[in-house]
Order: sequence, then C-alpha cells, then structure tokens
Amino acid sequence: MEGRARGVAGTPHLEAESNRVRTSRLWSGVLLSYRGSRRQEPHFLATCALGRRFLVSGFELAQPVASGHIDRANETFRKESALKILVAITGASGILYAQRLLDNLDPSQHEVHVVQSNYAQVVINQELPSGLRLPPGVVSHSLKSMNAPFASGSNPLDAMVVIPCSMGTLGRIAHGFSEDVLLRTADVMLKERKKLILVPRETPISLVHVKNFELLLLAGATILPANPSFYTHPSTVEQVVDTVVARVLDHLGVPQDLVRRWQEEKE
Repeated sequence: MEGRARGVAGTPHLEAESNRVRTSRLWSGVLLSYRGSRRQEPHFLATCALGRRFLVSGFELAQPVASGHIDRANETFRKESALKILVAITGASGILYAQRLLDNLDPSQHEVHVVQSNYAQVVINQELPSGLRLPPGVVSHSLKSMNAPFASGSNPLDAMVVIPCSMGTLGRIAHGFSEDVLLRTADVMLKERKKLILVPRETPISLVHVKNFELLLLAGATILPANPSFYTHPSTVEQVVDTVVARVLDHLGVPQDLVRRWQEEKE
C-alpha cells in the first residue's frame, strides 16, 4: 500500500508508508493499518492523539474516529489475539523457569492452563520453598484427568510449553506415549500441527537424547534448551533465568521486554 489508501464505506482514509505497513483489516467499521515495531510486538490497547493522526497502539489512522469504534476494535483484537496456552511442569531441576514464565503470561490477555507431572511437586518443594505462585486466572488441571478440553484434537490449544522438560517426559512424547493429560496434550499438539515448545535442562546429552530430539524436531516440536545468555550481564539468578524465558515468550508470540536484545540500542 503506498500513499493514501482509498476510503472504504464507513471508514476513514488511511495514510501509510508502504515499507512500514504490515497488514490492514476492517474492524468495527474502522480501517486500521498495523505499523509493526522492530520487535514485531503489536500493542493495541491504548489510544492517543498525535496531531490529526490517531495512534491505536500499533495502528495509525489518518483521521480521528469515534472512541466507541476504537474501543470495539480493541476489544475485537483482544479476543482474536488471545492465546490458549498450557504450561506443563515436569520433575527436572529448573522450576524457576516455569515460575518466571507464569509471571510473564497475563491471564487477562491469554487463557493460561497449568499441569504438573507426578514428580514436579517434589522438585518445587526443593527449589521453591514458598511454593509455585499461580497468577489469578490461571487454571490448574489434574495430571490424570482426561476431561481437560485440550486433551482432544477437536479443541486444541494454541501453544504448549513443557518447562522444565525432563528427558523422561521428552522421550515419552517423542515415542507417542499418552497415559496422562500432559503427554496426551503434547501428542495432540503434534498431530494437530500446533506449537509445542520443549525446554530441556539436562547435561551432558546422550545419543538417546539426541535421537529423541531428532524425532520431535521432525514431528514439528521446538526444542528450546534452558541455555541462558550473558551479553546483558545478568546480576541475579532470576535475570539469568529470564534470558531463557524471554526466548520462550518470543516463540509463543507474546510481547516481552525482560531482556534487551542483541545489539539493541539502550533507551
């Protein structure tokens, strides 16, 4: 799209530079054009007036429109952009990775579910003496209950993250075992071609592990090892953990500002 876009019935004219416009959609009678940031993280919730142009957090309008239209557009986007996410926690060391991921998933913006493996609670007691904190709105499920809606391919999640992922769980997923809701959901994610992110925390790696990685990668899973980065000079354990959690959020498509990106200018 170059120059000024022609009006659509009932919509304002829209100005945009062709090299910055990503998508255009008609929502609630308002034609919006998304101008993505360099992080490709749209924010659509706030509105502000900039001269004669109105910015709807990532959308720019050439002419002001009624606030009711903007509110309806924002609400429509919130509903359409909300993700259904399952955070699965296993008995591998590294529970803080799961905690920090949950801390950075907003249940008011996304539908967040949690399930724990049999041994996860033992590790939680050892590594998080105060217990796992579930933000209000997060739904917890019993491991042995197959009544969870996402246990069926007819009602799949948008994304599942197994964090931390033990090698035992990873191996069972790789070979199609599905005797509980955690494994069954992972199986559903693969067969329905949905996003499955596995965060193993194990070293060293054996050939058996590598072969399981291969099977899962061929099946469509994302293997995202809990390998922290240090170019941001983290000074606490939590900041080290966040370098991994930030990459998980990136792969989920959830905006995050936990960690400054490589060669990103400091504000």
